[in-house]
Amino acid sequence: MTQTDIWRLSATDLTTLTRRGDLSATEAVRASIERMDEVNPDLNAVVEDLREQALERAEALDNARAGGKPTGPLHGVPVTIKVNVDQKGHATTNGVVALKDVIAPDDAPVVSNLLKAGAVVVGRTNTPEFSFRAETDNPLYGRTHNPWGRHISPGGSSGGAGAAVMAGIGALAHGNDIGGSLRFPAAANGAVTVKPGLGRVPAWNPSQKVERGLLAQSMSVQGLITRSAADLHLSMPSLITADARDPFHVPMPWRGPDPDAPVKVAFTKNTFGYALHPEVEKALDTARDALTDAGYVVQEIDPPDVFECGRIGYRTLMGEVLTLMQSDIEAAGSKTIQNIFAVYFQEFPPIVETEMVQMLAKRSHYAREWSLFLQDFPLVLSPFLPQPFFKPDRDTEGADGVHEVLGCAVYSYAMNFLGLPAACVPARLAQLPKGPQPINVQIAAQRWREDLAVDAAAAIEARVGQMCLPLWEKSE
Repeated sequence: MTQTDIWRLSATDLTTLTRRGDLSATEAVRASIERMDEVNPDLNAVVEDLREQALERAEALDNARAGGKPTGPLHGVPVTIKVNVDQKGHATTNGVVALKDVIAPDDAPVVSNLLKAGAVVVGRTNTPEFSFRAETDNPLYGRTHNPWGRHISPGGSSGGAGAAVMAGIGALAHGNDIGGSLRFPAAANGAVTVKPGLGRVPAWNPSQKVERGLLAQSMSVQGLITRSAADLHLSMPSLITADARDPFHVPMPWRGPDPDAPVKVAFTKNTFGYALHPEVEKALDTARDALTDAGYVVQEIDPPDVFECGRIGYRTLMGEVLTLMQSDIEAAGSKTIQNIFAVYFQEFPPIVETEMVQMLAKRSHYAREWSLFLQDFPLVLSPFLPQPFFKPDRDTEGADGVHEVLGCAVYSYAMNFLGLPAACVPARLAQLPKGPQPINVQIAAQRWREDLAVDAAAAIEARVGQMCLPLWEKSE
């Protein structure tokens, strides 16, 4: 097997080889580093190169295996970590110049869990300032580009992660999501992800000086962006391992009980007055047909009010941001991010003071409505965005730009407010005037049933194929 072949391997295929000794961890990591050297200068997805320590760790893993020690489920898998999460000895910059020297004293739980599973970190990936854009650019590291071409934003805030994994830099990419920051890059790059539900993946940054706001704690989650649904089934059980530093983590297994067969799926094309692009509609139809052929019972029916829930949720989050983050944004943010936040506050008028407390209480009402609905329909297939993914810097173009980028993304941030899991998977490769572009759909699931969402994503992927393959053919 050549180095060219190795970087193409999925994490699932890679671990089959590394755990039985047909491929060394060192060979796997070296292939990923060589691929990074080839594509990252153009993409700027990885902004901190960790090759030296990665090769040292890979050699140690090889020696341990040769000495008879057991291998972890992710033995030798090259991964990337987003720069807004603590990795011991490295700066947790969050894309902000003022934080470039904030060195993490220890690993965050998500990093610890990946390392315990045998993964090898080859680099740290880019994020926008404060990790609060659906785009990835900042004054500290610059812009990340989409491997499909510069006509498409790479998404954000885990844009570096999405671009890296789809270009072949590592088999798994860590990211996080408070309003869509795993799913936006997955949709932009044609990757697969699942936004875990509230409490599923332990989270905490040892470098942080104060606790995050209540909504940041309850809406933000840690996860992975991958090239295939199977790699989520492989890797997420390691990610959800308990860590006492997150006192609200829920220690449940990845796989829940077998659901009633066949699984019922609520299918909706409702975009709440936003125009549904024909290519998005075709993607939805393909996903519906794939699930039907796989044995799911798909019924066209609207779930509880996503628009009201999503808008209220994001406006309440903006109230928390205004209260707790505004001074930091003004003190350390660029003029670009300050202007974007000013428009955010127009698009999502912040809910503050007494009304904020009322909306935090009403969150249970929305969650209860969805919980009851999901008893009958354990999965909900919907658009992720009503239009194909937007161009770079669209959110800098005033109210219209922010409205296209975030205003219409209610299916995204509603799931964060509800605390429900939601997978995002490509269902079509659209041939648009500016170039080819993947179109992703979303699959929301019952609480604690990320596994069901990933199963459905796998069924859609089986029909459509993996988007990395035509992408790699395009670049060769």
